[in-house]
Amino acid sequence: MNPVPLYVAIPLGAAFLIPLLGIWWKKSGEVLATLATLLLAVLAILAIGAPAAVHHMGGWTAPLGIALVSDGLAVLLLVAVNVVAFLCIMFSLKYMKVYTGLTKYYSLFMLMVAGMNGVVVSGDLFNLFVFLEVASVASYALVAFGVEADELEAGFKYMILGSVASVMILFAVGTVYAVTGTLNMADAAREIATRFGGGEMNPALLLAAAFFLMGFGLKAALVPFHAWLPDAHPSAPAPISAMLSGVVIKSLGVYAICRVMFHVFGFASESPSSAIIASGIIWFSVLSIVLGGLMAIGQWDFKRLLAYSSIGQIGYVMLGIGVGAHVLATGGTRTLAALAILGGLFHLLNHAAFKSLLFLSSGAIQHATGTRDMKMLSGLNKRMPITAGAANLAALSISGVPPFSGFWSKLIIIVATIKAGHTAIAAVAIAMAFVTLAYYVKVQREMLFGPVRGPAEGAREVSPLMYVPLIILAVVCVGFGLAYPVWGDQILEPARDALLNGAEYIKLVLG
Repeated sequence: MNPVPLYVAIPLGAAFLIPLLGIWWKKSGEVLATLATLLLAVLAILAIGAPAAVHHMGGWTAPLGIALVSDGLAVLLLVAVNVVAFLCIMFSLKYMKVYTGLTKYYSLFMLMVAGMNGVVVSGDLFNLFVFLEVASVASYALVAFGVEADELEAGFKYMILGSVASVMILFAVGTVYAVTGTLNMADAAREIATRFGGGEMNPALLLAAAFFLMGFGLKAALVPFHAWLPDAHPSAPAPISAMLSGVVIKSLGVYAICRVMFHVFGFASESPSSAIIASGIIWFSVLSIVLGGLMAIGQWDFKRLLAYSSIGQIGYVMLGIGVGAHVLATGGTRTLAALAILGGLFHLLNHAAFKSLLFLSSGAIQHATGTRDMKMLSGLNKRMPITAGAANLAALSISGVPPFSGFWSKLIIIVATIKAGHTAIAAVAIAMAFVTLAYYVKVQREMLFGPVRGPAEGAREVSPLMYVPLIILAVVCVGFGLAYPVWGDQILEPARDALLNGAEYIKLVLG
C-alpha cells in the first residue's frame, strides 16, 4: 500500500476523533495524539531511502486528479515534522496539565500536523494552499491557548499577518492558473518551460513569484515579514513554540518557497527572472541573519531571545537556498549550487532539532521555576542537570561550535557563498555567527551556570516525560554533526537532488 495519504489521514482522523471521544473519555486526547504522532514518526523514518512515490486520489491521474507526492525533499520535511511533533506531544503530557480544555489542545495540535504534512506532500498549488490554511488556523488558536491578554494579543497579531500572507499566496495561485491553465505543480512547470523556455517568466508569472515569496516569507518569518514571530513564540505554550520554530515556519514557509520556486518556476535552469528572485531571497536572508542576531543579543526573556534567534537561523537556511538558486540562474556550476542547497537543507534539519530542544528546555525551566527571566535565574545546572545539559548542547550546536551539527551546516553555507562570489555576504554571515555565540554564552553564563540563586533555589528536575524528549534531541544535535557520512546520503542528498532535478519531478508526477 502507498503510505503517502496516511500522513494526512492519520492526524486528520485523530483530530476529529479526539473531541468526539473526549465527551466520554477525558484522556482521549493524550492517548490518540501520542499514538498518532508515534505512528507518523515511524512512517516518516521508514520512508528514508525509499523510492519516490505518488498517490493519485480517487484513481484520477495528474493533472486532472489530486496527486500526493513523496520525494526526497518531502521525506526530509516529513521526518522533521513528525519526529518533532511526537516529542512535543510527549512533553505536553506533563507540561500541559496546568491548562484546561486539553481535548481542544490535542485536537488542534493534530490539525496542525495534518496541515503541515498536507503542505509537504501536496502536488498541486490549491491543495497546498488549503493545507497551509488548516495548519495556520490551528496554530493561531494554539498560540492563544492560554487565553491571557498577552496570548490573545499575540494570537490575533499572528492571525492578521498570517491572513495577509494567505491572500498573497491565493492571489499568486490564481495568477499561475490564469497563465498556465493548471494547478498541478508539475503540469504548470511543464507549461512554463514549454511556453516561456528555460524557466523564463512573463510579467504575470514574475508577479506571482513575488507574491509567493512574500506570502511564504511571512510564514517563514523572514525579515521584513517577521513581525508576528517575536510575540507568538513567547506567548504560546512551550510545545507549541517548539513546533512553530522547529517545523511550522519551515514546512509552511521554507519548504513551500523551495517547492514552488524550483518545481514550478524553474529555478534549476538559467534565466534572468530567476536570478532576480534568487537575489531577493539572498538579501531577505541577510537582513534576517543580521536583524535576528542583533535583536536577540539584547533580550532577557529566554523565549523571546529564542524567537529572534529563529529569525536569524532561518536566514542562514534561506541563504544557502538562495545562493544555490542564484548560481543556477546565472549559469554557474551545478556542483556549487548543490553544495549551497545541501548546506541550507542541512541547517534546516539542524534547526528543527536544536531550536525545538531549546524551546522545550525553556518550558521545562519555566515549569520548574515559574519564570523564564534570565536575570532571575542562575545555577540551573546544579538543580536541573538534565535540562541544563541538554540546553547547553543545543546552545553549542546553534552557535556553530565544532563538532556539533550547527557548525558543519553553517560552514557549508559560508564556503558555498564565498565560492559563489558573495564574499561580503559571507563575511556578514561569519560575523553574525559570532554574535549568535555571544548571546548563547549569555544564556549559559546567566542561567545555566554560576551560583544557585532566585527561583532556581527551589527548582528540581522535571518529570521523565519532559526530559526524555530533551535527551533525544540532544543526541540528535551531537549525532547529526559526528555521523553525517552515515546518514547524510540517505536523507539530505536525495532532498538536494529533488530540488535540482525539476524534470524528474515532472516525470514522477505526470509519468
